[in-house]
Amino acid sequence: MLADEFGREVTGVRVSLTDRCNFDCVYCHNEGLGDTRGPMDPQDDEMSTDDVVRFLEVAAEFDVEAVKFTGGEPMLREDLEEIVARTPDSMAASLTTNGTFLPGRAPALVDAGLERVNVSQDALDPEAFAQITKSGAYDAVLEGVEAALDAGLDPVKLNMVVFEHTAGYVPEMVDHVAENDGLQLQLIEYMPELTGKPEWNIDIRRVHDWLAERADEIERREMHDRKRYWIGGGKGDGGMVEIVDPVENPTFCANCHRVRVTHEGYLKGCLNRNDDLRPMGEMTKPEIREAFREVVANRVPYYGEYMIRNEDGEWELNDEYVGVQPSAD
Repeated sequence: MLADEFGREVTGVRVSLTDRCNFDCVYCHNEGLGDTRGPMDPQDDEMSTDDVVRFLEVAAEFDVEAVKFTGGEPMLREDLEEIVARTPDSMAASLTTNGTFLPGRAPALVDAGLERVNVSQDALDPEAFAQITKSGAYDAVLEGVEAALDAGLDPVKLNMVVFEHTAGYVPEMVDHVAENDGLQLQLIEYMPELTGKPEWNIDIRRVHDWLAERADEIERREMHDRKRYWIGGGKGDGGMVEIVDPVENPTFCANCHRVRVTHEGYLKGCLNRNDDLRPMGEMTKPEIREAFREVVANRVPYYGEYMIRNEDGEWELNDEYVGVQPSAD
């Protein structure tokens, strides 16, 4: 297993299969690349099925334990079932989706080997959902969640980005997962450094404090040093709510064990950075191995290393890393 110079082993990869999406969420950052979505039709710049599988086979050589397929909307790829089926047996395969294509495809994905699914659902109110996602697909998302549960993808984790437009819906969503078996909730801190509009940001610590008051049990996960709150019962009995809070959080970055792959076939060591993109050439296994080793070797924690606090307590770029990392050019 490869590790960077900060001792962070790379145990997982996130592979973006496309930047196409049938939603237009106001907070979208497209895996840190910015809202770069193109036409809805398949594009020539997307990695082929064989390219994706070849990368995963190399990642498995380095003992990577898990892959999460993302986008865009990864279910716009008609070859998704084949990609999942061809994922090395040693790697747990999961998916982040808006859920609209799960009805009709969830059983085939499970048969192919998909183990877990995250479904984006930012509100339980159809009008609020439409304003956030610029989509009228609220009912389709609910149907997708049910389809995933029926297919055996239990628990289904609902992803909710917490910012000005959604914060008021957090209590209702927490009650929703506490009252419905098979559902969990992942509250994701809004990242203005990737999406702009800092005025939409809220203090995520308020959400932590509110959950701590309600929780029957609090658990700390090793991954990213995240907290889990069990509502309506202890661990295994109540609804699980987890907060992903990377913004200005050196502890989070110090516990990051993921490398990302863009839909075009670039390796990316950090969500927040695009100056570390590393092409994998013609996607031959030797080229992938070389690129993977280089990206892991150059990984640094974003907060606390790449970004450091100045004398005024403000975050600024660490001069040590200016102009050091390779780019996609």
